[in-house]
Amino acid sequence: MKKIRLVSLLALAAASVAGLAGCNSEAADSNAVKIGLICLHDSSSTYDANFINAMNEAVKDLGKKVIFEKNCLLTGVNEDTACFDAAKDLVEKGCKVIVADSFGHQSHMLNAAKEFKEVQFCHATGTNAKTANQSNYHNAFASIYQGRFLAGYAAGLKLVEDHKADLDAQKALKVGYVGAFTYAEVMSGYTSWFLGVRNALRDYNYSDSLVTMDVSFTGSWYDPEGEGSAADALIKDGAVLVSQHADSMGAPGTCEKANIPNITYNVETKDQCPKTYLGYSRINWAPYYKAVVNAVYEGKAIENEVNANWTGTIATGSVEYNVNWDNLTKDATKLADYKAKFAAVEKDVKEKGAAKVFDCSTFTVSGAALTTYQADTDGDFQGDTEAIVTKNGVSYFNESADASAPYFNVEIDGINLKNRNYGD
Repeated sequence: MKKIRLVSLLALAAASVAGLAGCNSEAADSNAVKIGLICLHDSSSTYDANFINAMNEAVKDLGKKVIFEKNCLLTGVNEDTACFDAAKDLVEKGCKVIVADSFGHQSHMLNAAKEFKEVQFCHATGTNAKTANQSNYHNAFASIYQGRFLAGYAAGLKLVEDHKADLDAQKALKVGYVGAFTYAEVMSGYTSWFLGVRNALRDYNYSDSLVTMDVSFTGSWYDPEGEGSAADALIKDGAVLVSQHADSMGAPGTCEKANIPNITYNVETKDQCPKTYLGYSRINWAPYYKAVVNAVYEGKAIENEVNANWTGTIATGSVEYNVNWDNLTKDATKLADYKAKFAAVEKDVKEKGAAKVFDCSTFTVSGAALTTYQADTDGDFQGDTEAIVTKNGVSYFNESADASAPYFNVEIDGINLKNRNYGD
């Protein structure tokens, strides 16, 4: 019952924000850009709620430049021809910019772009804009691996705080991760998070090999029961801290019940999980919405103002994260030290990006250094781009440099996949 209640609370909060949409239509000027949003689920999904909330933030900031009416928010749109139908419906409602939020929407959004050339179609998480050669079709994502890494670093600080005696005794620790699918987007996320955990251990002079991670895939982006069961299994198998790339309150709710620290994605659970919420990371889509609307409003080509494979960063306000310091430690002296170390690594991530997060000297693959890797940067499931680069003496996986969507799908040592799920 507790988990169901947590989901309901989140849905209510997100729905109340979503209800603000459309309030600006009367104030819009004659050149205002009407925008539509297609979501796989509704606001009960933390992922979709994140897109909806960001849209309302962008609409508020854009003022008279934009129109976002309630009937232009379409939720529960499946990853099939229903997406094309939804796009067509939004075109008929006068939308000049249409955004879809799920990977499986992409082929249908591209088909809509080909048919309705006067409308701009923006697809989040997709990979095919690079090769589509369609001027009104665009992909977008953000370098969320930066936020994941920093959230992982906070998790590592929590291991130092709660398990110092074990670490001093060279006793191995295990963390857990609930993933949706065995896709690059999820793999990039959990790997950067895990590398952040290990970075924190090194900063306190512990061997990073003392921590390993189990990953369990649910086979669904939104499955409260499945995510909760996966988290429960990870905890029973020894995970002392859990994070996730899945879209419900299933895992956080389970962690709260088991008193296991939890790092969330897309949503803060400080109120719902007061004992265990440690921090989160999220993509803030508002900067992208605003950039696209401003380009259209000013009559500029989006591909010139907003790259067709747009990647937001911490600097653009597109990657957000926080640490719930209250749940990390109650010791003021240690807290000051943790905050200082976090600030130092945060500065490194902001300045170095992928060179800090995916530094090849910090991980191995089958016991060896990763010196070359052909990444798939255009979504055809074939390696096409050398992803390992060396700059300033550092060799690293150059994530998100050649496409907006993540393409890191390397299985590094120390991460154990409990299962695999690639979908249908």
